[in-house]
Amino acid sequence: MSDQFELIARVRARSGTNLVRRLRREGDVPAVLYGGDKGNVHIAINHDVLFHSLEKEEFHSAVLIINTDGNKEQAILRDVQRHPHKISILHADFQRVDEKKTLTMPLPIHFIGEQDCVGVRTSGGIISHLINDVEISCLPGDLPESIELDITHLDLNESLHLSDIKLPEGVSITTLMHDENNEHDYAVVSVLPPRIEIEPEDVVAAEEELETDAEDSEETTADEKSSDG
Repeated sequence: MSDQFELIARVRARSGTNLVRRLRREGDVPAVLYGGDKGNVHIAINHDVLFHSLEKEEFHSAVLIINTDGNKEQAILRDVQRHPHKISILHADFQRVDEKKTLTMPLPIHFIGEQDCVGVRTSGGIISHLINDVEISCLPGDLPESIELDITHLDLNESLHLSDIKLPEGVSITTLMHDENNEHDYAVVSVLPPRIEIEPEDVVAAEEELETDAEDSEETTADEKSSDG
């Protein structure tokens, strides 16, 4: 299970543009806590605390504690709105979780063994990440921080698929849960052949060869016309 973070929040008035602007001026982020068997609660969280928490990858996939005036509830981060030009958070959405109910959320894939990858080390291949995160389904208590995929033994022109990911106990990939025919067992990572670098002198030689061929073709055509005349 992910490390647990606790955010101190306070209940705020339901809505209002002026109120939201005042909250932001005072250094808070307006947010909403929703879901479960309870109604929506409009809250405010310190901007800097939330901003620095968001810098940690594990925060995005953790079961959080929202401490609202002493009332602690478990939740996950569902959405964050950032200012389009400034480095600031405008709004956040948190969804309550129930320890006994399955939740679904995307998790980042951590690729292990890239530097030791056989296809790269022995053949100069290039690693191509086709999928960087995957949606999983599990109980909150089984929620991992991330999903790992070891590509150490991946050779040139080979790929690993979703079904190759080793999952912690109690965790499933949602797209594979009812995929009996493996139609959604997508490739996650591949090792591609190295790019062929064309040296400048090779380009010049090729152009000169094309020019020579063109001149020879013109001379042949002229000779043919002359003989016809």
